Amino acid sequence: MKDVVSKTQTSYDQVARDYAEKFKDEMDDKPFDRDCLDHLAREVGNLGPICDLGCGPGQIARYLHRQGAPTLGVDLSPCMIAEAQRLNPDIPFHQGDTLTLPDKDNSWGGIAAFYCIIHIPRAQVVDALREMKRVLKPGGVLLLTFHIGQEVKHIEEWWEKPVNLDFAFYLPAEMETWLKEAGFELEETLVREPNPEVEVATQRAYVFARKPKL
Repeated sequence: MKDVVSKTQTSYDQVARDYAEKFKDEMDDKPFDRDCLDHLAREVGNLGPICDLGCGPGQIARYLHRQGAPTLGVDLSPCMIAEAQRLNPDIPFHQGDTLTLPDKDNSWGGIAAFYCIIHIPRAQVVDALREMKRVLKPGGVLLLTFHIGQEVKHIEEWWEKPVNLDFAFYLPAEMETWLKEAGFELEETLVREPNPEVEVATQRAYVFARKPKL
Protein backbone atom coordinates (compact mmCIF):
# COMPACT_ATOMS: atom_id res chain seq x y z
CA MET A 1 0.00 0.00 0.00
CA LYS A 2 2.92 2.36 0.67
CA ASP A 3 3.93 1.94 -2.96
CA VAL A 4 0.44 2.96 -4.12
CA VAL A 5 0.49 6.04 -1.88
CA SER A 6 3.94 7.04 -3.14
CA LYS A 7 2.94 6.65 -6.79
CA THR A 8 -0.27 8.63 -6.25
CA GLN A 9 1.54 11.44 -4.46
CA THR A 10 4.30 11.66 -7.06
CA SER A 11 1.78 11.61 -9.91
CA TYR A 12 -0.26 14.48 -8.51
CA ASP A 13 2.89 16.43 -7.76
CA GLN A 14 3.73 16.12 -11.46
CA VAL A 15 0.44 17.57 -12.68
CA ALA A 16 -0.45 19.94 -9.83
CA ARG A 17 -0.20 23.18 -11.80
CA ASP A 18 -2.10 21.79 -14.82
CA TYR A 19 -4.75 20.26 -12.58
CA ALA A 20 -5.22 23.53 -10.69
CA GLU A 21 -5.61 25.48 -13.92
CA LYS A 22 -8.27 23.10 -15.23
CA PHE A 23 -10.30 22.48 -12.07
CA LYS A 24 -9.89 25.55 -9.84
CA ASP A 25 -13.23 27.03 -10.97
CA GLU A 26 -15.14 23.83 -11.75
CA MET A 27 -17.80 24.47 -9.10
CA ASP A 28 -19.15 27.27 -11.29
CA ASP A 29 -20.47 24.61 -13.68
CA LYS A 30 -21.75 22.08 -11.14
CA PRO A 31 -25.08 23.13 -9.58
CA PHE A 32 -25.82 19.62 -8.27
CA ASP A 33 -22.50 19.54 -6.43
CA ARG A 34 -23.12 23.00 -4.99
CA ASP A 35 -26.55 21.89 -3.73
CA CYS A 36 -24.96 18.86 -2.04
CA LEU A 37 -22.31 21.04 -0.39
CA ASP A 38 -24.99 23.48 0.80
CA HIS A 39 -26.82 20.53 2.36
CA LEU A 40 -23.61 19.33 4.00
CA ALA A 41 -22.97 22.77 5.48
CA ARG A 42 -26.52 22.95 6.86
CA GLU A 43 -26.24 19.49 8.41
CA VAL A 44 -22.88 20.28 10.02
CA GLY A 45 -24.04 23.66 11.32
CA ASN A 46 -21.83 24.89 14.14
CA LEU A 47 -20.39 21.47 15.00
CA GLY A 48 -16.95 22.26 13.59
CA PRO A 49 -14.97 22.95 10.42
CA ILE A 50 -15.60 21.05 7.20
CA CYS A 51 -12.55 19.39 5.66
CA ASP A 52 -12.15 19.30 1.89
CA LEU A 53 -10.42 15.90 1.87
CA GLY A 54 -8.28 15.24 -1.19
CA CYS A 55 -8.68 18.94 -1.80
CA GLY A 56 -6.57 19.34 -4.94
CA PRO A 57 -6.45 23.07 -5.70
CA GLY A 58 -9.13 23.73 -3.08
CA GLN A 59 -12.19 24.41 -5.20
CA ILE A 60 -14.54 22.63 -2.77
CA ALA A 61 -13.03 24.41 0.23
CA ARG A 62 -13.35 27.75 -1.55
CA TYR A 63 -17.04 27.19 -2.29
CA LEU A 64 -17.79 26.26 1.33
CA HIS A 65 -15.72 29.19 2.58
CA ARG A 66 -17.71 31.57 0.40
CA GLN A 67 -20.93 30.20 1.90
CA GLY A 68 -19.63 31.12 5.35
CA ALA A 69 -18.64 27.63 6.55
CA PRO A 70 -15.37 27.20 8.49
CA THR A 71 -13.23 25.15 6.13
CA LEU A 72 -9.83 23.54 5.69
CA GLY A 73 -8.23 21.30 3.08
CA VAL A 74 -6.06 18.18 3.15
CA ASP A 75 -4.30 16.52 0.22
CA LEU A 76 -1.68 13.83 -0.26
CA SER A 77 0.33 15.92 -2.72
CA PRO A 78 2.47 18.75 -1.28
CA CYS A 79 2.55 20.40 -4.71
CA MET A 80 -1.24 20.35 -4.83
CA ILE A 81 -1.35 21.85 -1.32
CA ALA A 82 0.92 24.63 -2.58
CA GLU A 83 -1.52 25.31 -5.44
CA ALA A 84 -4.49 25.31 -3.08
CA GLN A 85 -2.78 27.75 -0.73
CA ARG A 86 -1.74 30.00 -3.62
CA LEU A 87 -5.29 30.16 -4.96
CA ASN A 88 -7.00 30.36 -1.55
CA PRO A 89 -4.76 32.27 0.88
CA ASP A 90 -7.56 32.68 3.45
CA ILE A 91 -8.11 28.92 3.90
CA PRO A 92 -5.74 26.60 5.82
CA PHE A 93 -4.41 23.56 3.95
CA HIS A 94 -2.05 20.78 5.01
CA GLN A 95 -0.69 17.52 3.67
CA GLY A 96 -2.18 14.23 4.78
CA ASP A 97 -2.77 10.63 3.70
CA THR A 98 -6.43 9.56 3.88
CA LEU A 99 -5.34 6.27 5.48
CA THR A 100 -3.20 7.90 8.19
CA LEU A 101 -4.34 11.48 8.70
CA PRO A 102 -2.17 13.67 10.96
CA ASP A 103 -5.26 15.26 12.52
CA LYS A 104 -6.53 14.54 16.02
CA ASP A 105 -9.59 12.50 16.92
CA ASN A 106 -12.88 14.41 16.79
CA SER A 107 -11.38 17.38 14.92
CA TRP A 108 -13.91 18.16 12.20
CA GLY A 109 -17.63 18.74 11.99
CA GLY A 110 -17.83 17.50 8.41
CA ILE A 111 -15.89 16.05 5.51
CA ALA A 112 -16.41 16.71 1.81
CA ALA A 113 -14.54 13.77 0.27
CA PHE A 114 -14.92 14.42 -3.45
CA TYR A 115 -13.38 11.55 -5.42
CA CYS A 116 -10.42 11.04 -3.07
CA ILE A 117 -11.65 7.49 -2.36
CA ILE A 118 -11.06 6.56 -6.02
CA HIS A 119 -7.34 6.09 -5.38
CA ILE A 120 -7.92 3.64 -2.51
CA PRO A 121 -7.82 -0.08 -3.42
CA ARG A 122 -10.99 -1.96 -2.49
CA ALA A 123 -9.21 -3.89 0.25
CA GLN A 124 -8.31 -0.60 1.99
CA VAL A 125 -11.58 1.34 1.60
CA VAL A 126 -12.96 0.42 5.03
CA ASP A 127 -9.66 1.49 6.63
CA ALA A 128 -9.91 4.87 4.90
CA LEU A 129 -13.52 5.28 6.01
CA ARG A 130 -12.63 4.41 9.60
CA GLU A 131 -9.92 7.07 9.49
CA MET A 132 -12.47 9.62 8.28
CA LYS A 133 -14.79 8.64 11.12
CA ARG A 134 -11.97 8.99 13.63
CA VAL A 135 -11.33 12.64 12.81
CA LEU A 136 -15.02 13.54 12.71
CA LYS A 137 -16.72 14.81 15.82
CA PRO A 138 -19.64 12.71 17.12
CA GLY A 139 -22.59 13.63 14.92
CA GLY A 140 -20.25 14.83 12.17
CA VAL A 141 -21.30 14.37 8.55
CA LEU A 142 -19.42 12.81 5.63
CA LEU A 143 -20.27 13.58 2.01
CA LEU A 144 -18.47 10.96 -0.08
CA THR A 145 -18.46 11.04 -3.89
CA PHE A 146 -17.14 8.55 -6.43
CA HIS A 147 -17.54 7.25 -9.98
CA ILE A 148 -20.02 4.39 -10.30
CA GLY A 149 -18.83 1.07 -11.69
CA GLN A 150 -16.59 -1.88 -10.91
CA GLU A 151 -13.55 -1.25 -13.07
CA VAL A 152 -10.15 0.22 -12.29
CA LYS A 153 -8.74 2.58 -14.92
CA HIS A 154 -4.99 3.07 -15.14
CA ILE A 155 -3.20 6.00 -16.76
CA GLU A 156 0.49 6.60 -17.32
CA GLU A 157 0.33 10.04 -18.93
CA TRP A 158 -1.66 13.14 -17.98
CA TRP A 159 -1.20 16.53 -19.66
CA GLU A 160 1.86 15.05 -21.38
CA LYS A 161 3.47 14.29 -18.03
CA PRO A 162 4.35 10.78 -16.74
CA VAL A 163 2.06 9.47 -13.99
CA ASN A 164 1.17 6.12 -12.45
CA LEU A 165 -2.44 6.35 -11.30
CA ASP A 166 -5.30 3.93 -10.74
CA PHE A 167 -8.86 5.26 -10.67
CA ALA A 168 -11.22 2.82 -8.94
CA PHE A 169 -14.96 2.81 -9.59
CA TYR A 170 -17.41 1.56 -6.95
CA LEU A 171 -21.03 0.53 -6.74
CA PRO A 172 -23.24 2.51 -4.34
CA ALA A 173 -24.41 -0.67 -2.61
CA GLU A 174 -20.88 -1.86 -1.86
CA MET A 175 -19.85 1.59 -0.60
CA GLU A 176 -22.89 1.68 1.68
CA THR A 177 -21.87 -1.71 3.07
CA TRP A 178 -18.33 -0.47 3.70
CA LEU A 179 -19.59 2.69 5.39
CA LYS A 180 -21.71 0.63 7.79
CA GLU A 181 -18.75 -1.67 8.44
CA ALA A 182 -16.66 1.41 9.30
CA GLY A 183 -19.29 2.51 11.83
CA PHE A 184 -21.16 5.22 9.94
CA GLU A 185 -24.91 5.74 9.91
CA LEU A 186 -26.19 6.05 6.34
CA GLU A 187 -28.40 9.02 5.58
CA GLU A 188 -28.86 9.37 1.82
CA THR A 189 -27.38 8.22 -1.47
CA LEU A 190 -27.85 10.29 -4.62
CA VAL A 191 -26.82 9.48 -8.18
CA ARG A 192 -26.39 11.89 -11.07
CA GLU A 193 -25.53 11.68 -14.72
CA PRO A 194 -22.42 13.48 -16.01
CA ASN A 195 -22.28 16.74 -17.89
CA PRO A 196 -20.06 15.64 -20.78
CA GLU A 197 -19.25 19.24 -21.66
CA VAL A 198 -17.30 19.80 -18.44
CA GLU A 199 -16.41 16.38 -16.99
CA VAL A 200 -15.63 12.75 -17.67
CA ALA A 201 -18.74 10.88 -18.81
CA THR A 202 -19.35 8.66 -15.78
CA GLN A 203 -22.27 8.27 -13.41
CA ARG A 204 -21.45 9.72 -9.98
CA ALA A 205 -22.64 8.80 -6.48
CA TYR A 206 -23.02 11.21 -3.55
CA VAL A 207 -23.39 9.47 -0.21
CA PHE A 208 -24.25 11.27 3.02
CA ALA A 209 -23.29 9.41 6.21
CA ARG A 210 -22.96 10.42 9.84
CA LYS A 211 -20.68 9.47 12.71
CA PRO A 212 -22.94 8.33 15.54
CA LYS A 213 -23.46 10.76 18.39
CA LEU A 214 -22.18 9.75 21.81
